[in-house]
Amino acid sequence: MMMKQGVLPAKALMAALEKGIISTDAALTARQVQPSSLDLTLGTKAWRVRASFLPGANVRVEERLQDLVMHELDLTKDAVLEKGCVYLVPLRESLALPADISGMANPKSSTGRVDVFVRMVTDGATAFERAPEGYAGPLYAEISPKTFSIVVREGSSLNQLRLRRGRALCSDADLRKIHDKTPLVSATGSIDQGLCMTVQVAGAPGEIIGYRARRHAGLIDVDKVGALDPAQYWEPIPAPKNNFIILDPDEFYILASKEALCIPPDMAAEMMPIDPLLGEFRVHYAGFFDPGFGYSQAGGAGSRAVLEVRGHDAPFVLEDGQMVARLAYEHLSETPETLYGQGLKSNYQGQGLKLSKHFSDWS
Repeated sequence: MMMKQGVLPAKALMAALEKGIISTDAALTARQVQPSSLDLTLGTKAWRVRASFLPGANVRVEERLQDLVMHELDLTKDAVLEKGCVYLVPLRESLALPADISGMANPKSSTGRVDVFVRMVTDGATAFERAPEGYAGPLYAEISPKTFSIVVREGSSLNQLRLRRGRALCSDADLRKIHDKTPLVSATGSIDQGLCMTVQVAGAPGEIIGYRARRHAGLIDVDKVGALDPAQYWEPIPAPKNNFIILDPDEFYILASKEALCIPPDMAAEMMPIDPLLGEFRVHYAGFFDPGFGYSQAGGAGSRAVLEVRGHDAPFVLEDGQMVARLAYEHLSETPETLYGQGLKSNYQGQGLKLSKHFSDWS
């Protein structure tokens, strides 16, 4: 029987675990399995390394580490990963992919929203975040906190994995047909190499349209929910009178899309950055959107994309309605039994502008 192409949903991921396509050094927890992805977990140790690196074709990660390790951290107890440093952590999960299945990874939403840059690395890798078809071997997370130092431990989850059989990307022509049947966006929506996303920086007088990270704030424990006072870590940005803000170089911002989004039950999506030639900023740290995000029948009506934005080398004007990213939609190999926001703890269903789950509500 020919298996359908597409991103594997939760049921197929569980089957992959049973078949040994995915292996783990620890018992899988229910919270790790999402509608179209698997949360990856940190192993027992981390290495602080001199620089980010890719091992290169036919080279194992541990071979390249020999010249780059500065010191080792024990993750069987709480460990601090300091901002401005680069760490490499063996993950508890490994892969033995068939010839027709590939893997791709992304930071979790909560990871991106605290400005922690995380990328998956594999043996023989010539690109981050990808496990090619037929890959068999360990997985690593490269972790680089940019604004806040973080506390992690064995079992902490900072990134997630998707498996894909064959080609899954939805063409612009198909996206337009789907949008006509099940609106993918609250506005008219521009579809050009995916669904184009714009930023909201306008609002009523006094309305908060974003947050700017405070430097020299305290630690963030990645496993504690609602534990932190947001005022100690973030500066609210009120709506400007002239409908634009200026991004300062090397500063980190949380903003939101103008559009409310919908990911239909038989699809998944990934936020892709736009051409860097279009502006002096980066958008997209965490880019996976599960089936059912923003879907009204799953309680997601009005869900907006939260945008993790970092200024680059020069101050840059970001105007209300400016295009900042594209959402690439992919077909699932089958419709999942549970959607985002249904029967799972979903921190960001129905969200507007929202900080990560680590912070209490603003008071």
